[in-house]
Amino acid sequence: MALLVYIILESAETGAVEQAGPDVLLLFAIILLVPLIMAFLSLTLKDSVNRWANIILGIVFAVLELLALTEFAATPPAWAILMILSKFVAMALVVWYAWKSKQKA
Repeated sequence: MALLVYIILESAETGAVEQAGPDVLLLFAIILLVPLIMAFLSLTLKDSVNRWANIILGIVFAVLELLALTEFAATPPAWAILMILSKFVAMALVVWYAWKSKQKA
């Protein structure tokens, strides 16, 4: 997500905001909606299904954050490093706690 924000900020600086087409905006919206949907599903799903959903989506988003970090490998801005690493740690903790959680009988 930090990569998308970076692309939009770069586009705004160069005056090419209209280059962020509907496909980029849809992807951005989906990435923003996933945590909201997961919060709702954690209240409605059974424990085992919720646990696996958290593990799978946590891993997917952790990998996406690591991929975003590689985009800034040459000249990483400080804000990008802070945002990407903090989101990676949060996703890793979600996966860790979901993996270690006890199943209810």
